Amino acid sequence: MNFSEVFKQSNQLCRVSPDGKYLLRVTVWSLCTKAVSYIKYPKACQKGIDFSRDGCYMALAERRDCRDYVSVFVCDDWHLLRHFETETQDLAGVEWSPNGCVLAVWDSCLEYKVLLYSLDGRLLSTFSAYEWSLGIKSLAWSPSSQFLAIGSYDEKVRILNHITWKKVTEFDHPATINNTKAVVYKEVERKPVVGSPDLSIQQHITMGSTLFNTQSKYEICPLPVQVPVVKPDLDRANPKVGVSSMAFSSDNRYLATKNDSMACVVWVWDMQRLGLLAVLEQTSAVRCFQWDPRRPRLALCTGNAKLYLWSPAGCVSVQVPAEGGFQVQSVTWHCSGDSLILLGKEQLCLCYMEVGEEEDDIK
Repeated sequence: MNFSEVFKQSNQLCRVSPDGKYLLRVTVWSLCTKAVSYIKYPKACQKGIDFSRDGCYMALAERRDCRDYVSVFVCDDWHLLRHFETETQDLAGVEWSPNGCVLAVWDSCLEYKVLLYSLDGRLLSTFSAYEWSLGIKSLAWSPSSQFLAIGSYDEKVRILNHITWKKVTEFDHPATINNTKAVVYKEVERKPVVGSPDLSIQQHITMGSTLFNTQSKYEICPLPVQVPVVKPDLDRANPKVGVSSMAFSSDNRYLATKNDSMACVVWVWDMQRLGLLAVLEQTSAVRCFQWDPRRPRLALCTGNAKLYLWSPAGCVSVQVPAEGGFQVQSVTWHCSGDSLILLGKEQLCLCYMEVGEEEDDIK
């Protein structure tokens, strides 16, 4: 990606025209030439702007005369490459495939519709799973661009293939897990006892003021397992239901998902056998999860002072040795996969992965 450009989508910046109409615009600032470019008519929506992985193209959702459009710009000189109308009622987002060949466009949650466009604006395919109900809530490409995962309000994930753009399979999020090929890990908490032989002198020194924090570990639960479900209030806006978060591992082998009505649970799916592989049940709602960019290793947080890691070898809970009531709100991996940043409300913590002969540990 060309980091000489700073891109700023100023949907909050409005200029008033003489006739009293408000005009939204995108402002592009160049740190090299100090030039400024303006792009009119951006649509304020869930994800109205997206850059291709190589930084060559930018797709921008637009709204003109009560119709949805997409403009594709070349990032080198910001000239318009393609401009086309989309077959959407109320466009909600755009996202490039990792190889930059296909642009996914999806409608608002009131209509289940995903449209796949080529770089030159040709409509490749349209997918709709059902009608007359809340539709798409999230979308994720696999790193190889071979699969497109669509998360819906009906609590299912549908996987499309890149050849026919038809559904390969769909994943449910059942309240009762009895799949014998899946492993259910449940977080179990306990309070450390001062003077306990379980805590070494080094641990006492390292943990400091966090000594009296609740410790936790994972236990494997025998099947069947009942997953905690919170019934959403469908009379309120944005009900806590449906698949809101999805992410593929860097090797395309695994898919992690979160269903909002089961906020404490992360589901890990095996994309080779197209089935459930593991379920992580936390004691608190999952705030964020992200895959290691180099290895099949998933990091997640739940708003407490712990970092959780999953890999095909198992799960681990790590206490963050930070003072002042540090609570992890989100995690971000370094591109090398050797370190990650834990972000709190007012603090951050940098963690390094210590690579051993058999497994990776946290420093």
